[in-house]
Amino acid sequence: MKGVPPSVQIEESIERLLSAGIMGSGSVVGELLQLGAKRFVQELVEREAANFLGRGHDEHGEGTEGRKGYRNGYREREIATAEGAIGVAMPQVRGTDSPFHSVLADFLGEHTDVLDRLVAEMYARGLSTRDIEDAFTDATGRRLLLTKTDVSAVTEVFWQEDEAFRKRPLGSFDVQYLFLDAIFEPLRRQGRTKEGILCAWAVLAGGRKVLLDMTLGNQESYDNWLEFLRGMVRRGLGVPLTITSDGAPGLVRAVEEIWPKSLRIRCWAHKVRNVLDKVPKAAQDEVRAFLMAIRQAATLEDGREAVKRFQDAFGRVYPSATQCLLDDLEASLNHLRIPAGHRKTVRTTNLIERSFEEERRRTKTIPRFFDEKSGLKLVFSALTRAARRWQRVAFSAEETAALQNLRQDLGIDPSPQGISAEGGVKKTYAA
Repeated sequence: MKGVPPSVQIEESIERLLSAGIMGSGSVVGELLQLGAKRFVQELVEREAANFLGRGHDEHGEGTEGRKGYRNGYREREIATAEGAIGVAMPQVRGTDSPFHSVLADFLGEHTDVLDRLVAEMYARGLSTRDIEDAFTDATGRRLLLTKTDVSAVTEVFWQEDEAFRKRPLGSFDVQYLFLDAIFEPLRRQGRTKEGILCAWAVLAGGRKVLLDMTLGNQESYDNWLEFLRGMVRRGLGVPLTITSDGAPGLVRAVEEIWPKSLRIRCWAHKVRNVLDKVPKAAQDEVRAFLMAIRQAATLEDGREAVKRFQDAFGRVYPSATQCLLDDLEASLNHLRIPAGHRKTVRTTNLIERSFEEERRRTKTIPRFFDEKSGLKLVFSALTRAARRWQRVAFSAEETAALQNLRQDLGIDPSPQGISAEGGVKKTYAA
């Protein structure tokens, strides 16, 4: 677009990707990372040209110290990164006593490891001014054309993009299955040992998986979860058919208050661990077999019968384990009301747990984050990168019809977008 700096055009591309959500698509996540790197370099070379001329892109006349010259378009140049080669629009300058040449672009072209580290910082640590200065200092032993003002101006843009993700409207996401969980990380804030980062994941109609939201929760309390869920509702999130979580009392209470008609599903991975913790090690294999018979029952009624068999077998010898199974029993059986092909997906929060394990591999060498933003950035980075391995959930016409019937039985209004026979959405619009 004529007259619009390339950095602004890249920003618009990033906004379009973020408005669609972070999806389980390696190509989309890779594109987001690549656009981030491209945006960062583009901002820096444009500022380098502005410093050379002594005036910004939209300013006319002589620059500071009487410098003359004018911009004369852009020339494409490729720079290698870990996410592949990125194209950078190099500013062309005419009418100056000496030609403009980007020393920064030349340096990055010869030291791709520096740019790779900067991309990692951008999505893991938030591109702090000190991080960027250190990246260049470590590689060269000296500062390289980057003033604190230049770095601060560029990094602030990326903080704004991260905040925009957590504030974007959610009305266009046709959520069928919702997942809620938290991860705890050491932050310096208020001297706490660890603070919770609350996360919401979803499977949409048609099978697409998205990261909906994440925020700092301090602790996994009712008040924190209630505020988190209300925030998503205010941004337009519709009523999910199911909500899978662990049995944390504060979370359960908040879910039932916000979505009383939805099917709450107790995570079976947590349930099995809790029950087996109350059984002698020598008997755990036998007890686990009974638990698997409940979890994998063909129908809801079969599941209830399997629970009775568990009670008959272990009620007297392992009363604590039996009571643990019976606790919140309906939520533990609700996955049997979902089409059989989707039960493996909805009965646990393993999708989140596996992503958290990936995040912990990256943070285990970090004793403590610098602040709240750095922690959120690293989790956000790990979760989006983990999404590259996700597979869509198949939605057949029969499964889609069954889910619509279940919504009606529960008194949940169908999504305002409607669901097609193929399991996709008929139309999409933002709330």
